[in-house]
Amino acid sequence: MRDRRRSRERRLTAEELALWRAAMRDTRPFAGPAKTRAADESAEQEPPSSRHTAVAEPPRIPRRPQPSAPQRLDPRHPAGLDRRSWQRLRRGRLPIEGRIDLHGMTQEEAWRALVAFTAEMQAKGARCVLVITGRGIRTGGILRRTAPRWLESPPLRDRVLTYAPARIEHGGEGALYVLLRRRR
Repeated sequence: MRDRRRSRERRLTAEELALWRAAMRDTRPFAGPAKTRAADESAEQEPPSSRHTAVAEPPRIPRRPQPSAPQRLDPRHPAGLDRRSWQRLRRGRLPIEGRIDLHGMTQEEAWRALVAFTAEMQAKGARCVLVITGRGIRTGGILRRTAPRWLESPPLRDRVLTYAPARIEHGGEGALYVLLRRRR
């Protein structure tokens, strides 16, 4: 059985390796500012034929890039949620177990209300809630723009699994479906 890590890296063919060596034949090391004076002097003392005989090995070409750990909530690809549940959330098919309307609140009031609401709903065992931010009149709505960032920051990040824009019947652009983590 082959090692999984090795099977993801593709080895260069003989033709690719020959092409790489031919391309690197006339290259010289870059003498950038980080190079010390002693290294410059030792390179000058080497015979010219020995400096260019060693050809750098070409880098390995990975087959698939390794995914990095997500730093933020990604509403397009939620971690820890199966595809069917994600589709049901996006389509507004999950039962909404709580609603909060942030209309008419300042940012500070809305933040505090959202933190308290998510804590209360999670304590009650609610799974899907609706956060209504409003669409805004001229600037597109400050709460509409900041609510997703709030959901990705502590302490809400620990309570929220993912979120999605609401369907038109639940508020459209001015609302979000929020899927809360199960309380352990």
